[in-house]
Parts: sequence; structure tokens; C-alpha cells
Amino acid sequence: MAQQTAQPHRESLLALALTAVGVVFGDIGTSPLYSLQTVFSLDNNRVAATHGDVYGVLSLVFWSVTLVVSVKYVALVMRADNEGEGGILALTAKLRASLKRRPRELAIATMMGILGAALFFGDSLITPAISVMSAIEGIAVEDNALQEFVLPISVVILTALFIIQRWGTHIVGRAFGPVMVLWFVVLALLGLPHIVAYPMILTSISPHYAVLFILDRPLIAFVSMGAVVLTITGAEALYADMGHLGPRPIKLAWFALVFPALMINYLGQAAMILTTPSTAVNPFFLMAPGWATLPLVVLSTMATVIASQAVISGTYSVAYQAMRLGLFPRLKLKHTSSSEAGQIYLPAMNWILFVGVLLLISIFRSSARLATAYGLAVTGTLLLTTSLFLLLAKRVWNWSWGVCVAIAVVIGGLEVLFFGANLLKIVSGGWLPLVIAFIATSIMLIWRSGARRQRIARIRREGTIRHFLDIVHSGRYQRIPGLAVFPHPTVGTTPLALRSNVEFNHVVHEQVVMVTIITENVPHIRHVDRVTVDDLGDAEDGITQITVRVGFNDSQDVPKALANAAAQRPELGLDCEKAFYFLSLLDVRRDPARHGLGALADSIYVWLSHIKADPPQVYHLPSDRTVVMGEQLQL
Repeated sequence: MAQQTAQPHRESLLALALTAVGVVFGDIGTSPLYSLQTVFSLDNNRVAATHGDVYGVLSLVFWSVTLVVSVKYVALVMRADNEGEGGILALTAKLRASLKRRPRELAIATMMGILGAALFFGDSLITPAISVMSAIEGIAVEDNALQEFVLPISVVILTALFIIQRWGTHIVGRAFGPVMVLWFVVLALLGLPHIVAYPMILTSISPHYAVLFILDRPLIAFVSMGAVVLTITGAEALYADMGHLGPRPIKLAWFALVFPALMINYLGQAAMILTTPSTAVNPFFLMAPGWATLPLVVLSTMATVIASQAVISGTYSVAYQAMRLGLFPRLKLKHTSSSEAGQIYLPAMNWILFVGVLLLISIFRSSARLATAYGLAVTGTLLLTTSLFLLLAKRVWNWSWGVCVAIAVVIGGLEVLFFGANLLKIVSGGWLPLVIAFIATSIMLIWRSGARRQRIARIRREGTIRHFLDIVHSGRYQRIPGLAVFPHPTVGTTPLALRSNVEFNHVVHEQVVMVTIITENVPHIRHVDRVTVDDLGDAEDGITQITVRVGFNDSQDVPKALANAAAQRPELGLDCEKAFYFLSLLDVRRDPARHGLGALADSIYVWLSHIKADPPQVYHLPSDRTVVMGEQLQL
């Protein structure tokens, strides 16, 4: 019997591992296209194709991937799931839930989460541009005259990629696994002949070569780390996509296929550069025989499109989590899959990314120049994730100081070196992700502050529900038939739409239901645990408060919540099919008395509040039974 049950589980694990190869490892899997090319770039001519430099670089590459990806993410950080979900915002939410009694550490964790999300947005702009361009540049390996076609071809491919986003990731995703498995097999096949031709290159993985390189040429080694970090771009995806696939398939795919294929390819590139230094100009494509260049360009283009797709969909997920955590306005959202809640499409984010990517490739015009802008966002996110994980390990899991210090010194120290090396790129292009991160951080902080001030002002205007109930019980207003539902953000106050309806029409429906949705700091909450019904102390007056607890990855569907409450409390007699929904809509205006930076922040907040998604759509309200009642509110 044990054998019968084990086989389906093994098949399921293998299927999920195949999916992980396509979805999780696209970014890190396409790094061989440009990583070593950047290290040995003829533009800087600092790292030479000598035995010491090549062996030192390869040792740095091997131990960087091993320590940051295999040890940090796979062995350590993936333990820190938040109800099965991963990613820096999920880690931040987990910490926020555990540090409520430590306000200073709570504020630090929240700020680090905001910075991490902002840096991810910067990474999301650069990755599609550098990945696709580095693949298309392969056509110029045999004929340099084709270089002029790289930019227009890249624009066409990226335009098509962003256009198909509206139909969902499953359009491209059906081919993700098989294509990326082929890609990693090809990576290994490209590297093996060069390793066989120069087998001594295998000894370069010894850590002492990295140490000798650093001691012999400390400045050059430090500068080269700004390019070596390109070999670990996409490491955060292992953690961020954990909620979709689970940790075991990701670990299996990494150790069984991805890690070995990457290392074989890097070793092969290094062996070729050492024996033929001129190949450093584009080592990836020059590894292949001439007849294989065009097929390799096609395959690498497909792989980079997949890598870009993974980053784009990851941007939607991070933006969605930020929206649910109150760090971002609610943008228009479309679920592109009826079975996978994580497959979403944010039109505003999609076209912002598209315009940004086109601007990048038109300004930098080559993957080599784009590489100078790449790295700061990646290394910043790595450092923030390590810091948050160590805070969690010490404060929540009570790990010993010795273990935490060891992780901080070995892994955190390596990441600090990566970050420092990439600071050298600021003048030549590294300023770009910093500017993007600054803008994104400012928007999130402005929205968070403005939303808090708006909430306080709204609550003051609403008044308490107890005072409103006293007025209703006094008999001053006529009760009319029907079920009126008021989506309302705050428990204990009176919905503005309910107050306005009573003041203008002088009537109260026989059944009044106030629905408050509370987003918890967890990704998901089970349906059976979501709905709480409160009759507010009087079961006979027909006025009920329904509180719905959802995770930040759950849908805020008010009609479904009403149906759940009706099933939970049938004695209420709620006829959900005939319910009318009354929604309060606030038109926020800036306070003219404020000046300077405060006035600028208010203006940005007002603008953001006007571009957010339509509330009836957010709450899934039926358009033919929804009444929107607006009021003006000055910050």
C-alpha cells in the first residue's frame, strides 16, 4: 500500500519541479548570456584572461551561487514562509504579525519591506531589457553588420510580450517547463566540450583561488564582484514563487538540474576564455559551433522571454501585496485564471513597465551598457532579505547569537561586498535603479501616510454606530422593505452612505448589513474562518455587522461574504439575490493651508487616489444593484 501511495506523490513532485524550472529559474537561468561577458568586458579591460584572474572569478562565481542561492535561499530563507507564501513582503508581513509589541523593530521591518519592494520594481524594469537584448545580440556574433537590427528586434519582442499579458501567464506558461529544461540541457552541452578540452578548469571551484585573487588584486577583485553578482540575479524568485509551487519542487529542480547546468556552462566559458582570450567579447555564443548560432539565438530568446515573463508577473504580485498591505493604491485588477488566484494582470503596472523598458533599451542600446545599471537593485534586495530573515530568526525563532552572527558574517558580508562593488556603477548607470526605488518608496510612504490621515478624517465624520442605532431605535425614520448592504472599512462607525441615505431620504431599510473587510498580515485565510456576524446587541432591529477577514492574496468579494454570512446565520433571512449595495465614495481634496513638501505629498496622494481602481470592481459588486454616494473630504 505504501508503494501505491508514494508513486503518485513522486509524479506530482516531478511535475511541480518541471513547472519550477520554467517559472522560478528563468532569470537566474539566463544569466550565463551576459555575466562572464560583463566580467571580462573589453570596455573596462580590468579582469584579464590570465590563469589567476579566470580561476579567481570562477571561484567567486561558484561560491557566490552556492552561498547565496543554495545555502541562504534554499536552505534557510525558504523556511520563513508566511502561510505558505514567500517574498520580501510576505516576510515583512510575517514579522509585522510577530513584532506588534516591539514598535521600533516593527517600524524598521516595515521600512525594509517597503525598500525591498521598491528595489524589486527597479529590477523589474532592467531584467526584461537586458535579458532580451543579450539574446538578440547573438545574431551579430557571425556578422557584425547585423548589430543594427538588435534594437528594433528587441522592441518588437518586448512589445509582443507586454501585449499578451492581458490574457494571462498561462498563455506563455504552457511551454515554460519544457523550453527551460531544454535550455538548461543546452547550457550543460555547451560547457562540457570546453571542460573536456581543459579539465583543469574544474579545480577553479576551490575557494582558495578566490582568496588568492582578492589578495593579489584586491581592487580588481572588488570591481569584478559588481559583475559576478549578475550570476545570482533572480535568486529572490526562489523565495517569492514558493507559494505557487512549495519548497520541495523548487529544491529538487535547483539541485537536480539548474545548479549543475549553470556551473557546467560557467566552467566551460571560463575554460574557453583561458585558452582563447579573444572569445571574452561574447563567450556564451562563441562556445557554440558556427552552425548552431542561429538556433541558439532562437532558444535564448525564448528563454529570456520566459525570464522576463516571470519578472513581469512577479511585479504584479509584489504590487498586489503592497496594495493589500496599504502601501499602494488599489489599481484595476484582472484575474486571468479561474483556478489560480496568483495569476493576475494589472494594466497600469503593465504599461508603466512597458514604457520604462522601452526607454531603457533606447537609452542604453546594448546589454553591456545595461549591465552597468544592473546590480544595485539585486544586491539591495539581497541585503534586505538577509536582514529581515536574521531579525525573524533571532526575535521570533529565538536562534542563538552564534548562528545569527555566522550567517551575518559569511552571507551578509558577501552581500555587503556585492552591494559596495555595485555602488561603483552609480555614475555609469547604477543611479537608475536607485532613482526608481526612490520614486517607488516615496509613493508607498506618501500613500501610507495619506491613507492614514484620510481614515482618521473619515472616522471623525462618520460618528459611532451606537449613536446612529439610538437614532434608528427612536422611531424618527420610516423602515422600508429590502436588504441594503454597505461595504464599510471600519468596524464601530457609521458608513457615510448609510448616514447620507437616512439624512436625505429619511428612511431606513428593514435589513441593513454593514460589511467590513479586514486584511490580515497573512497571504490567505480559510473560507470557514473568514466571516463573523454581529447583531450589535439587538437581534430584532435588522441591523447587522459582518466582518470579513482576508489575507493579502485573497479576493475582497463582498457578495460572496454576504452569502457566507447568510449560510452561517440562516435566521437572519438575508436574501442575497435581492440585495442592493450602497457605497461611500470620497473625493479627496488637498488642504490649501499646507505648503512645501507637505503640500507636494498631498498633491501626489490626491492624484493617486484618483487613479485607483473603481471600488465596485474591487468589491465585486453587481453594477445593476449598486448605488454610489459621493462626498468631498479635505485632508
